[in-house]
Amino acid sequence: MKSVFVSDCEGPITKNDNAYELAVNFVPNGDRFFCNVSKYDDVLADVFIKSGYTAGSTLQLILPFLKAYDVTDRQMEDFSADNIMLIAGTKVALKHIESMAKRYIVSTSYEHYIKVFCNTVDFPYKNTYCTKVSLDKIAITLQEKDVLRERAKEISQMPLITIPANAKTLADFSSNDKALIKRLEEIFWKEIPQMSVGKFFSDVVTVGGEQKAKSVWDIVKRLNVLFRDVMYVGDSITDVEALRLVKENGGLAVSFNGNGYAVKNADVAVVSENNLVTAVIADVFYRLGREETLKVVISWSKKSLENAGVDLDLLKQAFESSKVGPKVQIVTRENMNSIVTESSEFRKEVRGVAIGRLG
Repeated sequence: MKSVFVSDCEGPITKNDNAYELAVNFVPNGDRFFCNVSKYDDVLADVFIKSGYTAGSTLQLILPFLKAYDVTDRQMEDFSADNIMLIAGTKVALKHIESMAKRYIVSTSYEHYIKVFCNTVDFPYKNTYCTKVSLDKIAITLQEKDVLRERAKEISQMPLITIPANAKTLADFSSNDKALIKRLEEIFWKEIPQMSVGKFFSDVVTVGGEQKAKSVWDIVKRLNVLFRDVMYVGDSITDVEALRLVKENGGLAVSFNGNGYAVKNADVAVVSENNLVTAVIADVFYRLGREETLKVVISWSKKSLENAGVDLDLLKQAFESSKVGPKVQIVTRENMNSIVTESSEFRKEVRGVAIGRLG
């Protein structure tokens, strides 16, 4: 089997943002705390493009704080198991895709969450790439706990940074936001690296951004396949490099309820509350190839999909499972902004405003 399906987990397959949910559950004012760290992550990954920094490293930045609030690996796994939320149709979609392609998950998520996900949908954990970390194995002193709890309180009380359009340097930000960014720089790159929990920054590799692209490369090389046989599904800033890699090398890049970062780097944008549409697109792609798939998307309708030979039972379920039916479009320069708006808003409906607004 030469066809390959690669997908992010949170967003295209589940409704969760597990790291956000962990922060909300274990850190006081965790919503505000996480959102501020996430926005700072966007600044480093998309504006300053900090050397060696990976989009999605919010998951790395919050680890010392989870440790400071005495979170354990067992608690992370138990919490993930109790709170996993699948996008509707996921199990059927993944089962159908299994009959056509090798399936992989490339996710920024912590391994605790990915293991739970694999158990939930009977997905092979060996076919996943994720952020591997053990909270239990890294020590923390009582003094560090006190300092980090104070810093968590400070961060949660900060106003949210506003990223100006086309910002490229610190000079492009308001004076207030400059001060916030400089303070966060001090906390994350001067204070924490001097602590024992600084090992979270030196030892943990976050699977986001460029690491996701490297993971896709690894899959292609290990299976000895061509990129034209690869379909990648993503939804956020952490998927940009992987989407771009697959798109530029002849595969199919799909945004599923994506934000602006994902939509702008995809061939196809999906807006849907049900994952069966992913299986429908995969059905066409793995039988007919990229160009024919794009032609079918241009004339997207149940009839055109029937004519393309899509499994009729799958097609019936996909169109009857949603109140409005899945919306699928080719992304062009002309429609890109309108798709970003529509997809971003629908993303909030499906995953909730708090998670949907994150980068």
